[in-house]
Amino acid sequence: MESIPERVFDKLAEKNIKPSFHRIKVLEYLMVNKNHPTVEQIYSSLKKLFPTLSKATIYNSLNLFVEKGLVQPITIEETEIRYDSTVESHGHFKCECCRKIYDFGIDIDSIPSSGLDNFIIYSKEIYYRGICRNCADVKSSQRS
Repeated sequence: MESIPERVFDKLAEKNIKPSFHRIKVLEYLMVNKNHPTVEQIYSSLKKLFPTLSKATIYNSLNLFVEKGLVQPITIEETEIRYDSTVESHGHFKCECCRKIYDFGIDIDSIPSSGLDNFIIYSKEIYYRGICRNCADVKSSQRS
C-alpha cells in the first residue's frame, strides 16, 4: 500500500501539476484531514509548520487543484467554501450543531434530471443538512 506522500506525488503527476513544496503540503493536508477544511483551517494548520507560508499560496494551490479536478469545493453554505480531496461521486451532510461535514455514498448519476433535456450539466452536488448521530445522541441524553 502506498504511503500518503507517494499518493500525493502520484495524484499531482496524474494531473500534470508541478509538485512544488507548498502544493505537496496542501494536498497532503487535504488527504490526511478528511474534515472538509476551509482555506483558513488549512492555513492555520500549515502556518505552524511553515512560517513563511502565505494565504495566497493556499488559495493558488486550491484553485489549481479544483481546475485540474484534483479536489472539489464544497459550498453547502454561501458564506464558506470547504475543500474535499475525494472527487468521486458522493454526497455531503452538514450537522447544524457541531458544524462537521460528513461524506455519504450515493449514486448521483442515477438521480433523474427530467426537465433538463439539452442542458449541459457540469456538476451534480447533493447536500443534506440536519443533526448528526453524535449530536442527536447528546441531545437525547440531555432530555432524559
